Amino acid sequence: MRIAVDIDSTLHHYWDVLSACAERRFGIDLPYEEQLDWGVTRLRPEQFKLCVEESHSDEVILAGTPYPGAVETLNRWHADGHFIHVTSHRSVACQPATAKWLDSVGLEYDELYCSFDKIARCRELKIDLLIDDSPDVLMGALDAGIIAATISHPWNTDIREEENVIAADNWQALAERLDVVLGTKTTA
Repeated sequence: MRIAVDIDSTLHHYWDVLSACAERRFGIDLPYEEQLDWGVTRLRPEQFKLCVEESHSDEVILAGTPYPGAVETLNRWHADGHFIHVTSHRSVACQPATAKWLDSVGLEYDELYCSFDKIARCRELKIDLLIDDSPDVLMGALDAGIIAATISHPWNTDIREEENVIAADNWQALAERLDVVLGTKTTA
């Protein structure tokens, strides 16, 4: 299969980085458990933009720690012959640091693509499965006939509960569910 996987809040916990930036720059707390939708209403748009830019600086990107099991799962799938496309809403300028980070954590992948239109690129690549945290991206995947999966976060609860999205609280559980889809395991 052809698999696309997001980075922020999918390969690593991103909210703590964004929240720390909002606190440091503007004195605004962004509690993870209160982030119930995709909009960050406690920050004005220009504040949010500055926090995203800072949280996507080379230094911050390179300091990221993958979720337990994420790299191992994707590397296993890659070794099994699945195409791994890493995709992110990070700006194109973030691609070199992102590639360096992926290499430093040992992730085996076939393509890295930083763009604000993930679904269009997934269609071009004929992606079968997209793993992402954004409700909009997950819905776009479903609309495009792509299997959608996610790590559970407060902001994607509605889509997990209302749509055909494969979800789990961590990479180990998500891998178990997706191994069935990928044909690498069967249920008893």
